[in-house]
Amino acid sequence: MKKNILVLHGPNLQLLGQREVDVYGRLTLKEINQALAAEAKKLKVGVDFFQSNHEGEILDRIGTASKAYQAIVINPAAYTHTSVALRDALLGCSLPCIEVHLSNIYKREDFRRQSLTAAACAGIVSGFGVQSYLLGLRAAAELI
Repeated sequence: MKKNILVLHGPNLQLLGQREVDVYGRLTLKEINQALAAEAKKLKVGVDFFQSNHEGEILDRIGTASKAYQAIVINPAAYTHTSVALRDALLGCSLPCIEVHLSNIYKREDFRRQSLTAAACAGIVSGFGVQSYLLGLRAAAELI
C-alpha cells in the first residue's frame, strides 16, 4: 500500500513570497509545494496539497482525510493560535499530524507563542523556512 500524505496550508499562505518576506521568506506557496513534491518522490510517498482561507474547508478536508491518507502535515497559520475547532478535528481524524511553521512562532508576538493545535499533533517543526515543511514531511513519512 502506498503511503499518502495530505499537506494542508492555512489562511493567507497563498500570499507567500510577497507577504512579510522578512518573516516568511521569498518562496511562493507553489515553490514550497514543488519542493515537497520532489521530497515526497525521494521518500516514495504520495502527497497532495490543499490551501484555504476558510476554516470550515480545512476542517472538512481533515474530516475525510483518513479515507485516502495515512498522515497530515499542516501549517495552520493564524488558526494555530485561535481555532479550537481545528484542534478538535486533528484530534478526531485518527491520523498522525505534524504541525509546521516557516517562522519560529516562539520568537514572535506573545499571541503567536501559543499553539492550540500543537497538542493534537505528533510534533512541531518551526522556524526553518521551507525546511520546516520538508522536515515535517519526512517525520510524517516515518510515522506511517
